[in-house]
Amino acid sequence: MAKGKWDSKTKAIIILEGLKGKPVVDICREYQISQAHYYRWRDKFLANMHQAFEDRTSREAVLGQQVNELKKVVGDLMLELKKSETDW
Repeated sequence: MAKGKWDSKTKAIIILEGLKGKPVVDICREYQISQAHYYRWRDKFLANMHQAFEDRTSREAVLGQQVNELKKVVGDLMLELKKSETDW
């Protein structure tokens, strides 16, 4: 894989190799990445692993609520814009 073109699935596989006990030096040599990259990915992976156990529907509900709030903001801004156009 080209340098800097790592997808999330491949990053997870690389990180899991290290968590299973493979030496980080060997992993980095094999995949031609720096140890800094490995540890950055590992830290992000560990910080977000709780999401694997979250209820998908609750996440979707939160995202749906955020979308609705953003739609309201956009609608309010459109009304303000139309009002300012008519005030000219």
